[in-house]
Amino acid sequence: QVQLVESGGGLVQAGGSLRLSCACSGRAFSRYAMGWFRQAPGKEREFVAAITWSRSSTAYADSVKGRFTISRDNAKNTVYLQMTSLKPEDTAVYYCAEDRIPYRIVVVTTTQEYDYWGQGTQVTVSS
Repeated sequence: QVQLVESGGGLVQAGGSLRLSCACSGRAFSRYAMGWFRQAPGKEREFVAAITWSRSSTAYADSVKGRFTISRDNAKNTVYLQMTSLKPEDTAVYYCAEDRIPYRIVVVTTTQEYDYWGQGTQVTVSS
């Protein structure tokens, strides 16, 4: 049984930083790309960042480029999202997800390409 558990969310002032973690179990983590998505109230879930299984490639949404950094530790089965210079518009529930295809050499940014999801962690940025 595959499980993804996010942590690290919370309330932070604009300009602040947070580091999200996503611990994965139940499948060979090192074989799969990982992604972060977010969903604000009344909005659709949107892509934030992704990283390939080998860490050779990353991708970011334009809205977070230069402020967020995705990384992974395959020895710890964990993917991270370092968020800096946070803005009120970053407020959302953040989800990690695991690619449905192993050893993919390019990152994918659509929800349909991910088959396992965490329960989400709330990030609230106050102005």
